[in-house]
Amino acid sequence: MLLFTLLMKIIRYYILTLCVAYVQFACSQNAQQLNTKEVKVALRTVGHKLLLAQQDSTSLVLPVKKINDTNYKLKFENPLSIAPNTLVSIIEHTFKKAKLPQHYIVEIAQCANGEIAYSYQMKREKDTDIIPCGSRVLPKSCYVLFVKFKKDEKSYYLWIWTISLLVLGLFAFFIWKRKQILDNNSNSSLQVSLGSFTFYPEQHKLVKQAEEIRLSKKECEILEILTEKPNEVISREELSKRIWEDNGVVVGRSLDTYISKLRKKLKEDPKIQLTNVHGVGYKLVID
Repeated sequence: MLLFTLLMKIIRYYILTLCVAYVQFACSQNAQQLNTKEVKVALRTVGHKLLLAQQDSTSLVLPVKKINDTNYKLKFENPLSIAPNTLVSIIEHTFKKAKLPQHYIVEIAQCANGEIAYSYQMKREKDTDIIPCGSRVLPKSCYVLFVKFKKDEKSYYLWIWTISLLVLGLFAFFIWKRKQILDNNSNSSLQVSLGSFTFYPEQHKLVKQAEEIRLSKKECEILEILTEKPNEVISREELSKRIWEDNGVVVGRSLDTYISKLRKKLKEDPKIQLTNVHGVGYKLVID
């Protein structure tokens, strides 16, 4: 039972964590959703600013090409030189202004052979940005700028939480079903035959054929003690102590009252008698 309760607390924690993760992930996905037109406008702005940085206001920035959902390519009409620090600053400022994802990789490739002349990676966590050789200016040449937006890593952890939750949920369901089976077996096996009656202590009832006789909690407790030692005298002191005094209650004539009620409910079977042994206690006589 303790294990089941602890497991339920863990399940509730994972459910809460998963819900929070889903909300955060959904908001992140909405915020990080790429709009092709916005990306192309932002990259053309980057190309324009790169040309202006070297006093070139006449060369054309060629149309941005979308390679796939996350990869884009920018070409220039004429050769240009690129200062990495300037490139990083322009792209970062432009992407933030356009509210584009802040996790991406930039590559500058040579037109002639496609070799990468310069590249760097940006992440939302500033300490993890990888920006090498910022002061080394690329000589004037024909370059192609590639930008690859990285997918949010939260989806990976979301899958881990989901799978963990499913495993815990299945385990909890197994424990719950097993507990139900054990409880049912316990309830069905915990019964006492009293003449023509069947006594179910856990369910507080006597059953005679199709007739069900309900017992109060105290009646049930008294009858349960008496059935432990049928045909033997149980002292008043033992009955009073086990039913009332152990719970911090002092009883007067209540015991006699409950005994009287039990006699009335058992009188339909002449083979069962609840007798009073004067000055000693009570005895459940079963013929």
